[in-house]
Amino acid sequence: QVQLVESGGGLVQPGGSLRLSCAASGRTFSTYNMAWFRQASGKEREFVAVINLSGGSTYTAASVKGRFAISRDNAKNTVYLQMNSLKPEDTAVYYCAASKSWAVTVPQVDYWGQGTQVTVSA
Repeated sequence: QVQLVESGGGLVQPGGSLRLSCAASGRTFSTYNMAWFRQASGKEREFVAVINLSGGSTYTAASVKGRFAISRDNAKNTVYLQMNSLKPEDTAVYYCAASKSWAVTVPQVDYWGQGTQVTVSA
C-alpha cells in the first residue's frame, strides 16, 4: 500500500513557476515508477510526466516539454514536478501517481494522490 500526498499548488501569474511535491508513505516507493497527471475542468485526466525507479530516466508530454521537469528523491520518498513558464492552459488539478508500468496511462496507475490545484491567471 502506498499513500501519496501532493503539495505546492496555488495561484500563479502567466510566465511564473511552481514546484509540486508528492510525499509517499511506505517502504516500497523506490519500486514504483512515479508520474504526474493533470485534469482541467470538463476534460479527461492527461499524462504530464513519468520518472523511473532510480530517477535516471524521464519522459515528458509534448505539451509541457522544455517547461516542466520531473525528479525524485528516493531517500525522502518524494517526487517533484518543477513547472516553469506557466500558461493559463496549464490550469488543472495535478495528481501524483505510482505505477509498475513505465508507459503509464490512467488505467495502469496503482495509486493516486488526492490532487493539488494549479491556477495560472493574471
